Amino acid sequence: MARALPSRADLVDYNYAVAGHDGTLSDVDGELFIKPCTPAEVAFYESSIAEHPEFAEYMPTYMGTLTLDESQTGKTVEEVGAALIAKHSLPEVVVPIKTGKRIETNLAVVLENAAHGFVKPNIMDVKLGVRLWADDAAEEKKIRFDKVTEETTHKELGFRIAGMRVWQGHGAKGSDIDEEGYKIYDKNYGRFSVHKGNVQEAFKNFLFSESAGIDEELGKLVAQAFLADVARIQAVLEAQESRMFSASLLFVFEGDGAALRLAMEEASRSPATLVNGDDENSQEDDDEDILGPKIYVVKVIDFAHATWVPGQGPDENSLLGVRSVAKILEDIGGV
Repeated sequence: MARALPSRADLVDYNYAVAGHDGTLSDVDGELFIKPCTPAEVAFYESSIAEHPEFAEYMPTYMGTLTLDESQTGKTVEEVGAALIAKHSLPEVVVPIKTGKRIETNLAVVLENAAHGFVKPNIMDVKLGVRLWADDAAEEKKIRFDKVTEETTHKELGFRIAGMRVWQGHGAKGSDIDEEGYKIYDKNYGRFSVHKGNVQEAFKNFLFSESAGIDEELGKLVAQAFLADVARIQAVLEAQESRMFSASLLFVFEGDGAALRLAMEEASRSPATLVNGDDENSQEDDDEDILGPKIYVVKVIDFAHATWVPGQGPDENSLLGVRSVAKILEDIGGV
């Protein structure tokens, strides 16, 4: 049965954003992620799907656009998706939602929520680039962002950890642990606490959580799985010509050790699911049971300042960060 896009009354604040995105929403089931955006970001999604399918594979699944308005067309998610497949672009769907504080816009993108389907999703946002501002940025923004680069791992490694949520196990308590048992590493963690000398330890804080049942063996397997996808993203970016300022790599994996081990065991019996437990971009498998429980996801996100630039070469600014992350994962995974 086709499921209608939610009305404003059915939307809730999205609680799993780790990098301070304001105004993000979700449907009550957590399957959709709704984010205020600019027309340029919509254009990048649509052009990527139409002309750069290798890169689009690593973008969040794009369901369409919403107008921040009080009326609603009543189109279903399935109808919007069918239009996307047929046209590589979407008719506008009008649904009432709220805007965030940082983006003044009447538009929002509707994306498939990469964290949906996990028992306890561990999430890390890694912001890419040495230069963080686009050509049209105001001078004040350039100065402010250059200061961030100078004071963080952006300068030497081409990325910084923008935020993490790591499940600590049942009954975990602490001043930095939320009511669901997640240890929160907010935007200040990567801004002020992480440097080149301890950045690998920061990744280990994300990958290993003994209290949640994620021991060294499981954490290394996750690191190896992440590395495989990051290497593919690197190859795609090296082969294409784009510019993405302040885009991020989004890492999600199953943070419940028992659930993670079971998912890996099931994947080992079904080789098609071993590469990535969710295979979100498959248009053919509608039966979620075929895919099995989710293990991990790697996506490239945040395209407010992204464009394709034929003839100008690969995006070396973002690639420095991608390569640095790959090296850290390689070291942790023992590859």
